[in-house]
Amino acid sequence: MTYDLYIGDRLFSSWSMRGWLMLEKFNLPYRSHMIGLYSGTMAQDMEPLAPARLVPALHLPDGTVVGESLAMAETLAERHPDAGLWPSDAAARATARWLCAEMVAGFSALRGECAMQLRNVWQGFTPSEAILSDLERIETLWAHARSVSGADRGPLFGAYSLADVFYTPVAARIVGYGLAVSEANRAYCMELLSDPLVRQWRAMGLTVEYDTFPYAQDLPSSPWPVGGVSAAKPVSGGPSVNAVCPYSGKPVTEFLELDGQCWGFCNPFCRNKTVADPEAWPKFAAMRAAVNDS
Repeated sequence: MTYDLYIGDRLFSSWSMRGWLMLEKFNLPYRSHMIGLYSGTMAQDMEPLAPARLVPALHLPDGTVVGESLAMAETLAERHPDAGLWPSDAAARATARWLCAEMVAGFSALRGECAMQLRNVWQGFTPSEAILSDLERIETLWAHARSVSGADRGPLFGAYSLADVFYTPVAARIVGYGLAVSEANRAYCMELLSDPLVRQWRAMGLTVEYDTFPYAQDLPSSPWPVGGVSAAKPVSGGPSVNAVCPYSGKPVTEFLELDGQCWGFCNPFCRNKTVADPEAWPKFAAMRAAVNDS
């Protein structure tokens, strides 16, 4: 039983990130398909999913199409009751659903004025009063979640749940625009963004180049705080330390240099996602460790 997940550009599509995390974090089998949000092909790409018109969209194994993130979340939780997508405690589960529903319907200023981007942190952004109101509401909801769950740090309901999935792009906006929240909530944001899977999502997004960077601000910027400065760089040829790609096991054709060593990959995407954030990829880290320990 494998799902087909349709997503948009990883650096910018906050809803796509939610859809992907629902499947990745809870180990549900899927294939991903890219929709061209910025290439002008979105309407054409979405035609097989009609009447769904936005990403993410989920194609179930029986052919059913599910649009909208919250519907996808409930469908997956219903189909996989033992996966733990929602908290097990009834009060926590009801509260988590509330937080996700309010995320879907609310925070229009934060979402409209601080478009998600995962490339860098904007310096000197001045939030509007409406954004400040949204932030206050978010902190109120997070505090309420912790009062229900008893978890004073980490995931909102003790164990990672769909609530954390839905608020990961919120954390990206808070950090990416330098928005002020409490020290505890900033730590929560950084924990969400430090998740290895979130780092991988960002690294894959960085493999795409844009003639004009969407949602650019006329502001100075600093590096993304997690994996934002990579010591790796692409190089034109080998020989590499390894003969096969750490991800596919296929012969290497593309190369990068890291800490004075050349490493090979089976295609540009494998190489470029590793250049973007070498520490995000356990298989590459394991290969490096095995070679350097031998």
